[in-house]
Amino acid sequence: MFNPTREQVRDTFFQAWRKYRAGEPLVGIEAIAVDVVLAHPEYHAVLDEPQRHREREYSEANPFLHMSLHLALEEQLSIDQPPGIAAHFNTLIARLGDRHAALHEAVECLAEMIWRSQRDNAPPDGAAYLDCLARRARK
Repeated sequence: MFNPTREQVRDTFFQAWRKYRAGEPLVGIEAIAVDVVLAHPEYHAVLDEPQRHREREYSEANPFLHMSLHLALEEQLSIDQPPGIAAHFNTLIARLGDRHAALHEAVECLAEMIWRSQRDNAPPDGAAYLDCLARRARK
């Protein structure tokens, strides 16, 4: 999926969580989605009630946006795209001593890049993204 709808993204998380809880095999991105969900127990109750949360509007702390950013970051790290992201991320892990904390730092950079791209109606700026990661790794 290159341009999924909000409902498709949410359904991916709902389906992966349901399958995981039922002990069913996970396919494709579902395994990564479940890893993201397991790292965020605060969202388990949301995923346990798809009928209640599938259409919900979030003005703050959107769990699906947060988990989607994690999912995107995990995919980027798996292929080192943009080139160099894996090295910057490893530096963040070394500085923070915790992979999940490093993921949250990196997600902030990813979210900022996406926001700027949308605000400026421009392509995502991979160089600015990597610069943000480098700055956070040096803190």
